[in-house]
Parts: sequence; structure tokens; C-alpha cells
Amino acid sequence: MGQTERVLRIQQMLQRRRFIPKKDFLEELEISPATFKRDLEFLRSRFRTDIVWDRERGGYSCDDLRGGGEAAAVPGPMYSGAEINALLLTHDLLVQLQPGLLGEHLLPLRERLEDLVGAARIPDKQVRRRIRILQMASRPVDAKCFQAVCTATLKRLRLRMTYQSRTKDERTEREVSPQRLVYYRANWYLDSWCHWRNGLRSFAVDMIQNAEVSDEAAAEVPVEALDEHLGDGYGILAGTAKHTAVLRFEPRVARWVSREVWHSRQTSEVEASGHLVLKVPYAQDHEITMDILRYGADVEVLAPEELRRRVIEAHRAAAERYAPEAK
Repeated sequence: MGQTERVLRIQQMLQRRRFIPKKDFLEELEISPATFKRDLEFLRSRFRTDIVWDRERGGYSCDDLRGGGEAAAVPGPMYSGAEINALLLTHDLLVQLQPGLLGEHLLPLRERLEDLVGAARIPDKQVRRRIRILQMASRPVDAKCFQAVCTATLKRLRLRMTYQSRTKDERTEREVSPQRLVYYRANWYLDSWCHWRNGLRSFAVDMIQNAEVSDEAAAEVPVEALDEHLGDGYGILAGTAKHTAVLRFEPRVARWVSREVWHSRQTSEVEASGHLVLKVPYAQDHEITMDILRYGADVEVLAPEELRRRVIEAHRAAAERYAPEAK
């Protein structure tokens, strides 16, 4: 049993019993008196836990742990050293994924966990050196704005904000009821009920400005309604899927395309020639067109005709851009 587990077991015993003889600790933990002394000092110094020896009763006691004082905030016995390291690792990955994400709320817990696990903690530098998260094509989000969005979403409050539309290049003042945050392709989106538009909308968080949390409770939208309106189309674009793209991939790329998830309701089959035919539902064709184009000549759009024509036009325009000037 490591020190972390022993310290947690000592805490549990002191919470359950008023006075505990020293021999009970030694037998329960299967340790020497010297080790027990070091563990007590660890609890007293790291967590300011007031563990006292009662000579008359012949046992140790801790009113803080039994009475719900500050020292009772020491993580409980359900966490082992490995589990604490896993929690700290998760925190480090969240920092890399999105600076400011719940950091203010998690910092006190992180400090407690670091004290508890002591020298066995995985160093932060080691995590950043050995686990790398690449934020390709990510758009930076203001930390204060992101914190306001998170607070409103988790506390179920309305959010007042200025939104800069990327497509129309215009600013509008909005009041929304946040429903959920979505992390999609290295960027954050906020699914909300927009009280100005009186409907469901998905907002790019990096385009939200002057976010302010309201005291008014957010309107609730059933998850089923969110999924039907915002999750049925292709990618982040809203709308009910009304079309099905039929895509035929060359054998040399079929192996890894077969492992890709383009849509939750996609279907696929491998032909005798080794070609992969992938069928993908979609509502709007803008995003699926971009994904098709990244495979270049290794994919052919078989249907629908409108999508096939759009891809052909995009390839033709690209070829014309790189064509040598006529002499």
C-alpha cells in the first residue's frame, strides 16, 4: 500500500471513529510505527489536519474530519494514487485543449490532489512533452468570453452577447438560452435557443463578443429536439438530412476511409474491385463538399447529381487557377 492509499485510509478511520488506538492503525495499515508517524505528519503539514493524541483515552482523534471542517475537504478514500494521477492528467489535457476551460473551478481541487499524491505525481512538463494535442485550424477564443459561455450553459442561465456573423459580416445583439457546448474540428460551438430569432441556432464561440450572464433562467429544449434540428445534418450545419451522398473511393484509400465516421447513419460496402462505396446523409452540401474535395481524384460522387456537379465545378475552378496563362 502506497502513502496515498494509507493517508486516505487514515482519513476514513478518523471519520468513522471518535478515538482510535495507535495499534489499530498499525494493524489496519500493516505498517511500522515510524511509517505511521510520517503519514500523520504528512496529513498535518500538507492539509493542516488537526489530528491529536488523547493520553487519557489512549487514542487519536480529529474533530475536523468528523465535523466537516476545512480539513474534511481532503479527497476521500475512493481515490487511489493511480486514480489521482489520472485526474491530474485529465486536467493537463483540458488545459491544452482549451485554456480557461473550468480552470478557475478546478484549481482548488488540483492543488489538493497534488499535495495528496506528493512525489508520485506526473510532472506537468512531462505531460506536455509526451502528450501532444495539435489544434489544426482552431480559432482562438477569449478566455473571459468562454468562461461566461460555460457558466451560462452549466448553470442554466440566459446569455446576452454580441455576435459577429462570419457569412454576412454583421453584428447583432442576441439573448440566448444555451443548451450545450460542442467541440467540433478543434473549435467550439454553442447550441442555443435564440430569443431574437425565436428558434434554435448554433453559434461559433470565437465569434461571440461581450458575453454577459443573465440572472434569468434559460429556456429548456429537449435533447431530442436539439439532435433533430442541429445533429441530423452533416457536420456542424443544422437541418434535417434530406439528401444522401453516394461516394466511391479508390482501393488505395478505402482502408482508412472505411474507419472514418462521416455521419452517425452512414452505410458502406466494399466492391469486389476493392472500391469503397460510402453513403452519407446530409442537409446542406457546403461542408460535405469540402470533405469530398480533400480526397481529390481518389473519390467520385455518384449521387445526387447536384452534389456531383458542385464537386466538378470546384475541381474545374481549381484547375483553371493553376493552368498556365495562354500565350
